Amino acid sequence: MGLQIQKETFEPEEYERFSQRLADSLEALRRILARPGFGVGPRTIGAELEMFLVDAAGYPLPVNRQVLGQTMDPRVTVEIDRFNLECNLRPGPLAGRPFTAMREEFESALAEVRRAAATQGARVAVMGILPTLREKDLGMGSMTALPRYRALSAAIRRRRREEPLRVVIGGEDTLTLEWDDVTLEGANTSLQYHLRVDPADFANMYNAAQLATPVVLAVSSNSPFLLGRRLWDETRVALFRQAVDDRGEPHSEAPQHGRVTFGHGWARQGALELFAESVALYPPLLPVLGPESPLECLSRGGLPRLDELRLHQGTVWSWNRAIYDPSDTGHVRIELRALPAGPTVVDMLANGALLLGLTLGLSSDMEALLPGLPFSCARGNFLRAAKEGLDAKLLWPERHAPSPRLVSAGELVERLLPVARAGLVDAGVASEEADELLSIVQARVRAECTGARWQRKMLARLEAHMPRQDALAALLERYMLLASSGRPVHEWPLD
Repeated sequence: MGLQIQKETFEPEEYERFSQRLADSLEALRRILARPGFGVGPRTIGAELEMFLVDAAGYPLPVNRQVLGQTMDPRVTVEIDRFNLECNLRPGPLAGRPFTAMREEFESALAEVRRAAATQGARVAVMGILPTLREKDLGMGSMTALPRYRALSAAIRRRRREEPLRVVIGGEDTLTLEWDDVTLEGANTSLQYHLRVDPADFANMYNAAQLATPVVLAVSSNSPFLLGRRLWDETRVALFRQAVDDRGEPHSEAPQHGRVTFGHGWARQGALELFAESVALYPPLLPVLGPESPLECLSRGGLPRLDELRLHQGTVWSWNRAIYDPSDTGHVRIELRALPAGPTVVDMLANGALLLGLTLGLSSDMEALLPGLPFSCARGNFLRAAKEGLDAKLLWPERHAPSPRLVSAGELVERLLPVARAGLVDAGVASEEADELLSIVQARVRAECTGARWQRKMLARLEAHMPRQDALAALLERYMLLASSGRPVHEWPLD
């Protein structure tokens, strides 16, 4: 259990004490990571899945706390908006049949949420952005009534000097919006994988995840609509960056960095530099102190929880994030945050197999690959993949080549499937499990049918016969019906 936020506003001295605690925590983390054997052990994976609650007509239903009250499952928790829930799946070993175990976790957790939701007249939709979402479904009235979320919204408003958030996203249509709170964040739901890694391997693993993420995002996109507009294939990426932007208009010459970020450069040393970067670049939003002094805990030979550092890290939304976990004997892991929720459990497992496999499979090649790809090109890949999905052209480094090559996302996925397979199998994943899931990705590429593409095509067909809002509602009904079949999205019909 992390720190509990009990109030919405804070005094200047609270920020000062919190900043000092962050400095102490970074020194403590430096010493922890230097301990022989810290965090060394078998690799494990876990996942978090966010979802929407919808009513009989497919519109958001703000009953998450009521639904939570109907289940004792510790995996289920609320999220920022009252129509969001999250399931935190139990982690397990990477070796063996991890995706079989994770499939059972996904299916049992979703079944329990659906059961509890039904008692409140709600259904569960698993997708990146709900196509039926309307402006009136958002706003402060839609925020889950917990002090943490109110405090977060208030802190961002203060940082922006009460200036409204401005959201501008262009695609087939254009969305321009001014907003006064962070409830737009709840328009996004994601699937986040966690990979535990040894501290000595962290930099290479993290860089491999950064390199692989745009490729996997292109073939996993599932969020083409927002508030009735046709936007990016993975509109979540554009929306999230703007939905919690605390910068406002610049009031000084000092550079300001958005709190939703792909990063600022390739990792060179490991997890510590990523935590230090978060502390250096981002002012605290929620300056809540715990009772433990990390340096005093270390001096007694203990393992500090570093609650303040973990809280601060949770208010910097890197698409791939470093995590310190003090449980048991402690470890570090990478939280892979870019993938959308949905369409089906098997699709989500296939996306995870590709991303985890490439992270593992590319990590040993980082010294040869990274000189050929400036970090700004990797960031550009991420944005192009989010905007264009399988149509994206991505820059890819060749071993020891002076410059990257421009490759279509689909071609690059096919080319990298053997790398992902080798990464999984070398890590102990059963070869038949790796082959089964990666073959789904390959079939999706060859059918040229991601979740986003299926949604776009279905909307075009439906909109020929009915108004846009009715077509989006009809699309959602077809999506939920087909998702319940368990068939991967590339097999879904369009009739």
